[in-house]
Amino acid sequence: MKLESMEAIFNVMNETAEVLQEELSCTYLEAIAETGENLFHDDILQEELSEITKKRLTKMYSELHIERFENEQIRKAFQLAILKGMKDSVQPNHQMTPDSIGLFMGYLIKKFFENVQAFSLLDPAVGTGNLLTTILNHLQPKEVEAFAVDVDDLLLKLAYVGANLQSHPVQFFHQDSLQSLFVDPADAVVCDLPVGYYPNDMGAQNYELKAEEGHSYAHHLFIEQSIKHTKPGGYLFFLIPNDLFESKEAPKLHQFLQEQANIQGIIQLPLTMFKNEKAAKSIFILQKKAIGLKAPKQVLIATLPTLSNPQAMEKILLKIEEWFRENKS
Repeated sequence: MKLESMEAIFNVMNETAEVLQEELSCTYLEAIAETGENLFHDDILQEELSEITKKRLTKMYSELHIERFENEQIRKAFQLAILKGMKDSVQPNHQMTPDSIGLFMGYLIKKFFENVQAFSLLDPAVGTGNLLTTILNHLQPKEVEAFAVDVDDLLLKLAYVGANLQSHPVQFFHQDSLQSLFVDPADAVVCDLPVGYYPNDMGAQNYELKAEEGHSYAHHLFIEQSIKHTKPGGYLFFLIPNDLFESKEAPKLHQFLQEQANIQGIIQLPLTMFKNEKAAKSIFILQKKAIGLKAPKQVLIATLPTLSNPQAMEKILLKIEEWFRENKS
């Protein structure tokens, strides 16, 4: 990837966002969404701007020619701008999923759907859309009908703008993902699980995985909701905390998963990716049960090395390829 190209896009996004932030008296993140909309429509959409500002912005945009760039260049520049904005404003559970995880998840989804040209994909906690668009870029030229849900309107707008700039026709839904979803079951679900408690105790009552007392775990409810919105035989790819099965609610989750799905794999991510060991995560792969479907002969269990160690990484990829030959042929 040409670094200069990504920097060229970022510089225009950043400078135009700073102009919009000042003129519209909004946050930098809101201004990034606005400037992304302008780039996509090739027009200045903010009517309240002065003519001088409109001319200034038009000149800056016209020098970029966004259509010349590759999706990954656009995604990375947009992500960089969002990360800059998030430094000032965001709660800890709104952290963006790292690129390397998105790329690896894209690789795994491609392997599981190797013989399928077209399928549907749902992300029920899409956030800024970085994980979803990384995966969609990786899955090209497959035809993926993508759906995305988030309760945060600004994050959803950023995800929508990012998808537009990368020409991904994603359908976005602004709602609490743990209420009734307006989405048909998908062939695959991908989700960086929001970890914590779900404050809506009434809403949690509709779930088997609700807590008997106190608030329920949002990440447990997200797993149940995701399975409900997956077609029989469909796959689910979760980013889970490493201690998912260590809480007092874990036995109930374990029982639920045994009834609903076959575990395909657990791949632990390198600890070096995370600020501390408590924040470490794994990729958890499930297949929703269906008539005639068998569990794999063995579950794929692996620990990813640090990505800066290509020899160790190659060994793990060979192990994964071998698992697919033995269990998915």
